[in-house]
Amino acid sequence: METISETTQLVRRESAGNLAVKAHGPASGEYLTFRLGGEEYGIDILKVQEIRSYEPPTRIANAPDFIKGVVNLRGVIVPIVDLRLKLGCPTAEYNSFTVVIVLNVRNRVVGAVVDSVSDVLELNRDAIRPAPELNASAVDTSFITGIGAVNDRMLILMDIEGLMSSADMGLMDSVIG
Repeated sequence: METISETTQLVRRESAGNLAVKAHGPASGEYLTFRLGGEEYGIDILKVQEIRSYEPPTRIANAPDFIKGVVNLRGVIVPIVDLRLKLGCPTAEYNSFTVVIVLNVRNRVVGAVVDSVSDVLELNRDAIRPAPELNASAVDTSFITGIGAVNDRMLILMDIEGLMSSADMGLMDSVIG
């Protein structure tokens, strides 16, 4: 298994080499894959700034449960969001595999806690299926852009920018179209 440092270097190399991604819907391109419980997710590699080991953040009073607090990242105060709690997954213990994916969303740095990072995958349009249509009142699928099929793996592709800038997160000043 790669170390966090090796994975971070890989992410930086992959990000530097990929110049364009479409704004709407799943696009062919490179995705950082990570695990939340038994499920595997993918996010646009261009949104990833770095991957860090988990360190307990400083708690913010009256913040929602999914906002774990803030950390100081080289002089920048970064809010930390536990994606497991945000997406309604059962909670998990933080262990040596738990990492924070540092994201750059709408020119703001935000950290996302995940169970583990898997790898960087390149998906072409043929490997991406549309997101399932479910009853909107029962399940919020607005941040699922598609399902990636890689060999025998199913990868839930997320609009991480849309999720992190949604109004209920309270992390962005305003959502700019």
